[in-house]
Amino acid sequence: MLKIVVFDSGYGGELFADYLQENIPIVDIIRVIDWRNSDKILAKPSTARQAAEKAVLPYIGRVDLIIFANYLLSITSLKYFQRKYTGQKFLGLTLKIPDCQSKCSTLILTTKAVSRTISYRNYIFHLKCHTKTITLDAWPGKIDDGELTDDDISMALKTLLLGEKNQPKNIILACSQFNDIKPTLRHYFGNKAKIYDSFDDTLREACKILRIRGGIGKKKKRS
Repeated sequence: MLKIVVFDSGYGGELFADYLQENIPIVDIIRVIDWRNSDKILAKPSTARQAAEKAVLPYIGRVDLIIFANYLLSITSLKYFQRKYTGQKFLGLTLKIPDCQSKCSTLILTTKAVSRTISYRNYIFHLKCHTKTITLDAWPGKIDDGELTDDDISMALKTLLLGEKNQPKNIILACSQFNDIKPTLRHYFGNKAKIYDSFDDTLREACKILRIRGGIGKKKKRS
């Protein structure tokens, strides 16, 4: 059986592992969730890389794919792992490009560590629309602990978006834990706003790497 390691520092990794398991049930999903070093992994790229390398080292060369379900780690360290461990396949969550950009206001929900990276600045530069970044460093931990309520979310967004003339048409989630609160975000922003995350893109890329059909659990025929 094909084996995928999903690495993260919190509940977002569990969410992504569940998503993979639902869509490609023929794959053995190994969850490597480093709860102990959660703060370090969310803090800055160097500590995230160190903690991740220590956690996944026992699996390198022994599994078919290692996926980082952490945006900070993915956008800053994926190439490092790919270059250093050439015999192991790695994948990570990428920053999503919305389908509609022209004349559409885009809101990005993320953390300070992600927003301060060169990769994030380049990402914003290449988006062809008006963007607003909101960093919500307290939310991942509260989601991990089950303490973030719908009222907390609504009050925070109302305060942070105060004075904005136009409601965002695109909502981009750049923290894997935020997938847990998508129903609340949909309710708050309404049906006119489209919410994006990178779970589906990463699933498709994983299926391409492993040569399987996502969602139906059948191996592709080799050409």
